[in-house]
Amino acid sequence: MHMRARRKLFLLTLIATVFTGMLSAVFNPLSAKAKEIQAKPHAVYKVDTDKKLVALTFDISWGNKTPEPVLKILKEKHVTKATFFLSGPWTVRHPEIAKNIKNMGFEIGNHGNLHKDFSNYPDSWIRQQVQLSEKAIKQVTNVKTTLIRTPNGDFNTRVIQCLNSMGYTVIQWNTDSLDWKNPGVSAITNRVLNRAVPGDIILMHASDSSKQITQALPQIIDGLRAKGYQFVTVSELLTQAKVKTQVQ
Repeated sequence: MHMRARRKLFLLTLIATVFTGMLSAVFNPLSAKAKEIQAKPHAVYKVDTDKKLVALTFDISWGNKTPEPVLKILKEKHVTKATFFLSGPWTVRHPEIAKNIKNMGFEIGNHGNLHKDFSNYPDSWIRQQVQLSEKAIKQVTNVKTTLIRTPNGDFNTRVIQCLNSMGYTVIQWNTDSLDWKNPGVSAITNRVLNRAVPGDIILMHASDSSKQITQALPQIIDGLRAKGYQFVTVSELLTQAKVKTQVQ
């Protein structure tokens, strides 16, 4: 091929490449931005979807009086999909309840070891705490956790980067039931039913500190179903559309 022909071919190839890039930018203008957002450290609060799906999530770090009634309600209401975030010490102290959560088919996530704010401690301490709870949950339930809800929902960019490097996805919530404040059964129920949206992650507790959740939970389940919602695990929710995140 002559030099002139080679140059012509090179110029045509370059023009085609530029033109393809321009078309991509026109018809998919958010792709680069979406990739940029997804690349940043983030916690997941909800999923952007039109499907009426919600994830019921329960944190457990203390007690044995509330967890079993919560599990009983879920069984009676035929709720087979929910996600429980367990602390390491609680799992060790109450292995039969933890095993029951697993055997009932519910998803299990990590809720840390000591219930302290991660952002107040160095990465080495965070890794140690997560590994301790991960080991406890694995030994009791044979589940290797990949989702984590940090104690008190506390995190910053550094904490998320540390947890991501350990293979964890940080899960927050979009609707907080505030059941841990024990504001009254109606207040808990109405807060969830009024705030829940498609793709929601709903925060509740199955610790003994949440004294009214067992009365509110049946109403929450019935109310959400009446609105047309279906229950899925957090992992199932994450497969839906684009994840709504918050970068710290």
